[in-house]
Amino acid sequence: MSDLKVAIITAGGSGMGADAARRLAADGFKVAILSSSGKGEALAKELGGLGVTGSNQSNDDLKRLVDETMARYGRIDVLVNSAGHGPRAPLLELTDEQWHTGMDVYLMNVIRPVRLVTPIMQAQKSGAIINISTYATFEPDPLFPTSGVFRAGLAAFTKLFADRYAAENIRMNNILPGFIDSLPETEERRSRIPMGRYGTVEEIAATISFLASPGGGYITGQNIRVDGGITRSV
Repeated sequence: MSDLKVAIITAGGSGMGADAARRLAADGFKVAILSSSGKGEALAKELGGLGVTGSNQSNDDLKRLVDETMARYGRIDVLVNSAGHGPRAPLLELTDEQWHTGMDVYLMNVIRPVRLVTPIMQAQKSGAIINISTYATFEPDPLFPTSGVFRAGLAAFTKLFADRYAAENIRMNNILPGFIDSLPETEERRSRIPMGRYGTVEEIAATISFLASPGGGYITGQNIRVDGGITRSV
């Protein structure tokens, strides 16, 4: 079993998380999928993996996921952190409660499972953590205020994590998708994209696959824009 590879995907019942699970399974990973809807369990069964119904906002559910993954497979090589949708409203109309929810959805969704898997990856002397973030991390969009604010915080967390754990061969990177076809398409949004089309969940999954592969083995602490040119890096 020395060639066993194991990936956990949170919020993996649909959308980009689900397609990431499909791609990693096709790449030879055993997959463990967490989702709150039950769709993750069904997908995991289809892929020959492990499914847990629960929330990435619950430390108990995440611990159950990690414990069951370790009991079945004995290792965790990759963690993919996906997310649901946080509150949206005009900036100053968002309540304190909505801002706190946004932090849970877009920042703590990463920090919670990372606390659990990092000691395992330290013992293995290897691991890759890949966070599905947003194009609005560095160029915030009023359409998605809580996402932009807290995923800017995620970018800072990722750099701090990479600095601390790179020497132990544990990598963390963020993928910054633009408008992806898991969401309804509008002409106004499409017109903003230099490539003239929405991205696909398959393209995001392929980027995740690369970062989880030996080809991504020297990449850490990065925010990788996969947005058809909506934003530009300096």
